[in-house]
Amino acid sequence: MVGIFSKFIILAAVIASLIFIGTLFFQGEAYFYKGSKINGVNMVATRTALEDDGLASVAKLKARWIAIIPFAFSRKNEPSVGFGYNRQWFGESPKGVIESVVTAKNIGFNVMIKPHVWVRGDGWPGEFNLETEEAWQQWQNDYSNYILTYAKIADSLSVDLLCIGTEFRIAARERPDFWYDLIKKVRKVYKGNLTYAANWDNIEQVDFWDKLDYIGIDAYFPLTESETPSVDELKEAWQIHKETIEELSLDFKKPVLFTEYGYKSSSACCASPWEEDRESVVNMPCQRNGYEALFATFWQEEWFAGGFLWKWFPDNENSGGVGNNNYTPQNKLAELVIRECYGR
Repeated sequence: MVGIFSKFIILAAVIASLIFIGTLFFQGEAYFYKGSKINGVNMVATRTALEDDGLASVAKLKARWIAIIPFAFSRKNEPSVGFGYNRQWFGESPKGVIESVVTAKNIGFNVMIKPHVWVRGDGWPGEFNLETEEAWQQWQNDYSNYILTYAKIADSLSVDLLCIGTEFRIAARERPDFWYDLIKKVRKVYKGNLTYAANWDNIEQVDFWDKLDYIGIDAYFPLTESETPSVDELKEAWQIHKETIEELSLDFKKPVLFTEYGYKSSSACCASPWEEDRESVVNMPCQRNGYEALFATFWQEEWFAGGFLWKWFPDNENSGGVGNNNYTPQNKLAELVIRECYGR
């Protein structure tokens, strides 16, 4: 009897172990990112057609992806969404996007189309709000037309990834049914992968992550007030945010993509990375350390898909440089760190 009982216990333990291992495997397959890391840049649109040489510096950076950003325009408290204006930069227009995608794909780049609404008089769409349901319905119709226009373009050109919106904090949080419906409409005309670019401070208030292929984050998380923080200081500061991001990936079983990430080359650039300050003091090591810490924190994680740095100008020779205090890492210390990571 003792021998039979012992064998039963061993058999039960083996079965339990197999069930546990199978569960881990299933969970892993559900959310682990199995592809190559998305090593990308957000391209600044051109006034004229994007030429091959405008992408040469991106190739030298070892980036394999570019994000093309067709802007639309709204006004504060007004429901219209307009795009494709004659006076708009060519690279931001439907025709310009088509030509840019063709140029990039012919060279061998993967492409994300990332529509972004600029709110005139305010800029950032995160606080965009409307007072009446009638106004929201008009906005939803206009916005759907905007996104579906680029969804059809993306499908016709076999674009690899489409972002359905950028940083609409209020609209994303309070009108989830609209986004569910929009995703359904987009899926009918576009066969590629979808994401949404949530601002870093409301990633947990997006209800429709499960309907997308990537959890997209514009990753301007505040880290430290230090003028020139060390890489170790920044890695430690990242941990609380990293836990939140990883939990989100686990909850929705989706890989995380940084649809935007980056730092200005100025002092204390990791304190409030989203803030524009043209008067800030140039500080190349701060930007470099910011990038190095971000790569060390995220790039080896299996649930992390990669990201698109902010931002890159086609005119590389005249962009960035030692006197520039803004976001582009071009011709700066940070470019070396990025090239090393992207080239792995």
